[in-house]
Amino acid sequence: MPFVSIGGVTLHHRHGPATGGAHPIVFINSLGTDFRIWEEVWSALSGEMPMLAYDKRGHGLSDIGSGIRSIDDHVDDLSGLIDHFSFKNVVLCGLSVGGMIAQGLYTRRPEIVDALILCDTAHKIGTADSWNARIATVEAKGIQAVAEDVLKVWFTPGFHSTRSAELAGCRNMLTRQALAGYIGTCAAVRDADFTDIARRIAVPTLCVVGDQDGSTPPDLVRSLADLIPGARFEIVRDAGHIPCVEQPAALTALIRDFVASLPTGKQTHG
Repeated sequence: MPFVSIGGVTLHHRHGPATGGAHPIVFINSLGTDFRIWEEVWSALSGEMPMLAYDKRGHGLSDIGSGIRSIDDHVDDLSGLIDHFSFKNVVLCGLSVGGMIAQGLYTRRPEIVDALILCDTAHKIGTADSWNARIATVEAKGIQAVAEDVLKVWFTPGFHSTRSAELAGCRNMLTRQALAGYIGTCAAVRDADFTDIARRIAVPTLCVVGDQDGSTPPDLVRSLADLIPGARFEIVRDAGHIPCVEQPAALTALIRDFVASLPTGKQTHG
């Protein structure tokens, strides 16, 4: 299995080279998940462009290192991982907190980012009270105490009623998550606010959301798109918070179309 140490943190990753494609795409997973959520999108795009997915710090098979104090810790890891593969002109595709990490990396290193795909995410997610309540519950009772509520916003009622095996697998992925990684990332999202940064994003940006997302609803994701100059906004039908699992073909089509529309030359960053 592929592992690499970035700043003393061991990251589990998947790297897919391609014969063509000017823009490597980097997939960044959501809270309580690992890079397996991108499996069907990855398979569909395999060979079309260089790709990289990884378990962010404290998730999946990756280390938590010295802990998670802010989104910057995740940005540190992603920045080092991109350098490890000598990627340039990258497209960052981040889901939920992954979208915040993408915004953070763009802010820090705009010269290596050519475009953003921000899935089911926002410039500001939730309130301090809502995150503190979740953290307190998880600290006292474990992730299983919030799992059913989380799954209700991850997936539509149709998914719950017809895809029971996948639902069980996603529940396992969530509840087997390292507690410190989950809590630390909850706190990082609680404290993150990219409102001002979003207004200064100067690369092509696609904002995508499931029409039944109960975590970052369409109106919230649209408000992010409205902040970013020239951003494109798309809704994935019959999907909750994780369209890469629930409607991978629809999300793949949007990603493929967006990447194909990008100029092959270096973008201008503001």
